[in-house]
Amino acid sequence: MEVENGNEVETFVIPVELYQTNRLKTISTLKQRLLEQSRPLEGIILLQGGEEHSRYCTDGVDLFRQESYFAYLFGVIEPGLYGAIDIATSRSYLFVPRLDPSYAVWQGKIEPPEHFKEKYAVDDAYYVDEMTGILKEQELNAEGKALLFLLYGQNSDSGLYSKPATFPGLEDFAADRITLHPVMSECRVLKTKLELDVLRYTNKVSSAAHVKVMRSAKPGMKEYQLESIFLHEVYYNGGCRYVSYTCICATGPNSSILHYGHAAAPNDRTLKDGDMALLDMGAEFGCYGSDITCSYPINGKFTADQKIIYEAVLKAQKAVMSQMKPGVNWVDMHKLAEEKILENLKAAGFLKGDVAAMMAARLGAVFMPHGLGHFMGLDVHDTGGYPQGTERPSEPGLSSLRTVRDLREGMVLTVEPGCYFIDPLLDPAMEDPLTSSFFVKENIDRLRGFGGVRLEDDVVVTADGCENLTNCPREIADVEAVMAGAPWPPTSSKK
Repeated sequence: MEVENGNEVETFVIPVELYQTNRLKTISTLKQRLLEQSRPLEGIILLQGGEEHSRYCTDGVDLFRQESYFAYLFGVIEPGLYGAIDIATSRSYLFVPRLDPSYAVWQGKIEPPEHFKEKYAVDDAYYVDEMTGILKEQELNAEGKALLFLLYGQNSDSGLYSKPATFPGLEDFAADRITLHPVMSECRVLKTKLELDVLRYTNKVSSAAHVKVMRSAKPGMKEYQLESIFLHEVYYNGGCRYVSYTCICATGPNSSILHYGHAAAPNDRTLKDGDMALLDMGAEFGCYGSDITCSYPINGKFTADQKIIYEAVLKAQKAVMSQMKPGVNWVDMHKLAEEKILENLKAAGFLKGDVAAMMAARLGAVFMPHGLGHFMGLDVHDTGGYPQGTERPSEPGLSSLRTVRDLREGMVLTVEPGCYFIDPLLDPAMEDPLTSSFFVKENIDRLRGFGGVRLEDDVVVTADGCENLTNCPREIADVEAVMAGAPWPPTSSKK
């Protein structure tokens, strides 16, 4: 418990049982895969943790964040370690770097391996320079080599590959670089109860910070001031030193730029009266993230057009959450969100014609070019979206989906429908014979420069539905009330 100026701040403590559970889950799943392949239940899972990196050629070191797969199994926050698990015995090991004595002067106390054994609840800990000898003591194959299962596989979101462990003497071992990655990716898709507890915490902290930003937003401020409020709140009140991704603090026309906030567009616009804000920000704690988007008028009052677009997105989000449960296909949920947005745009006079025909022409992708959501956990775009044997759709909008899977209990996904007015998408669609007849041009043109609206909550699939981990005001009346100073969550009146 931390105390600051009389205010108590409860910082969540992640139990080591979370990582012990993850290790047992991984071993069990890997054994099942080996049995399916008629292979012996032996070998060593070996992962290499993350390394510190200097900023280009300087001696400035970027803030270290652990590699996610390594964090999943061991929860280690220090750089330079290796971790191993014996498949036959389930014994776990950490191998720590042997630090130069000068470390104690500049960085702090040099801890022995025993410290890491106790801190992370593994069975044994050694120095990295002892690792080859320790691993060679394991069960040998027919060629007289111990078998190492190394992590190597492609991330379906980035297209990049995970880094398999490397060390001097690796050539003396038999290395399997194929089996482990799909096993661990699938383990990470279905969250344990302990993992959900951490995700609830990151969502609680992030939701409260979003509300603080919402109350603070005023015309004349800079977008980066809204970002700074969020960063301060999640760190000061939640101990979240990291955020899950670069904050998107988009106002006015910037809110139609889907990944605004990057270095070339650094959240630096001045907020204007009448702007809509689209703020996509999420804290990270213990490598477990959150991903929340709130949209609202900077001056605290929705205009008629802002209400129309906001309600279209909110109805889409509600419709999806009402249908989410095990067995439901995510592509169908994306299409449901598109359909609700198109229906509301038609009812408001921005579109005309048959909504089913609009869907067949993929008109929804003009207004919502991104996917409905994505897996979330140790990474904001978490693993397992496209396991082996699944294909990415090619149609507009659907090609941006980060998963096409059927929902299962324990999956955590973002539900983030959006409606944007993006000239590079509107212009060709309004000229295309296939889609041009659906637009009411004069009304669409009225919203040129409007930007966009996105609402994003983090949701876990339960046995018979879903649980929303996020707690931000969503109804228009609630948003306006909170921006005017009303409490959130609402306090019930005493009788």
